[in-house]
Amino acid sequence: MPWTLDRPPTAMTHLPRPMLDKAIEIANALYAQGYDEGRCIRVAIAVARRWAERRGYFATLPRQ
Repeated sequence: MPWTLDRPPTAMTHLPRPMLDKAIEIANALYAQGYDEGRCIRVAIAVARRWAERRGYFATLPRQ
């Protein structure tokens, strides 16, 4: 199932927008390569998180 910003996986709904964009892109690419949905989602979230950390995205978020 290809995911979109309008229909992201439930596990990704908590992600900030830039990370959500990247995670959906990664998950769809993995799914197209034949990975199962659960693995696509888990891997995509982890890779998107590393992607955001390398770009300093978390440094710009307000502390709660």
